[in-house]
Amino acid sequence: MKKTLPRILPILSILLSGILWGVISLFIRKLSAAGLSARQICFVRLLFAAPVFLLIALIFSPAHLKIRLRDIWIFLGTGVVSVLLFNTFYFYTIIHSEASVAVVLLYTSPIFVMILSALLFKEKVKTEKILALAMTFIGCILVSGVVSDGASVRPIVALVGVMAGLFYALYTIFGTFGLKQYDPMTVTAYTFLFAFLASLPICRVEGVFSLLSAKPSLWIWFVGISLLCTVLPYFFYTWGLKRVEPSRAAILVAVEPLVACLLGIFFYGESHDFPKILGIVYVLGAIVLMNMPKRKYG
Repeated sequence: MKKTLPRILPILSILLSGILWGVISLFIRKLSAAGLSARQICFVRLLFAAPVFLLIALIFSPAHLKIRLRDIWIFLGTGVVSVLLFNTFYFYTIIHSEASVAVVLLYTSPIFVMILSALLFKEKVKTEKILALAMTFIGCILVSGVVSDGASVRPIVALVGVMAGLFYALYTIFGTFGLKQYDPMTVTAYTFLFAFLASLPICRVEGVFSLLSAKPSLWIWFVGISLLCTVLPYFFYTWGLKRVEPSRAAILVAVEPLVACLLGIFFYGESHDFPKILGIVYVLGAIVLMNMPKRKYG
């Protein structure tokens, strides 16, 4: 048991982060219907998450808030280039197309992670990784319902969706650089601080608070998207990323579209035809393939 525990915990941690990210569609639908834009929803997500991460760091490990000026680029990367842009582009794609299409485009991210990891970290691109990546992408397409429903998307929206996948992948890349020098709490706290500060000039803050004044019940959704879909999953993912290869982490967290699919089926009455079920099997199969024990010969 002692031998398997260190291996199981990072895997479970990353899977749990994917599950919590998967339920975010519930909050996006509610906040978008209330009148918030993609940038404003992104700001709302950061408004509560950034102070919470900083407060946790101050209470439990204030020493972890010390960083070197020459490493600022890492947190600009995780915070502005990845978290802020990924969220804004992803929410835009959901609002202007369909959530299923957005998920398919977002999950081009493992491909970006595999390529960048090979170039930057000299990570070997093994046959099972290529197969798992292919299974993940095909599975996401099937889960989305694009094949069976014949959904289409405008070119500009498709481009924004693919860019969301790239920015999503870059959190894994920049995060890997950061975790070589800093604790996961340091990386997470500064990631959201930089993302929050960068969101202020682009989100029309006054519009957000005007809506809150008119509809106080939205506070529940504001806090929910920040804590349940942001604070907890980012902490779990960053902690697991320190103990799992970047490309494997990107595959594991692909449980997110499966969760989004199941929510759609049970909460919104979306279709659950054979292609969608087959897609779930594909992605689960990829997760299993990436985490099978390595065989030793000789």
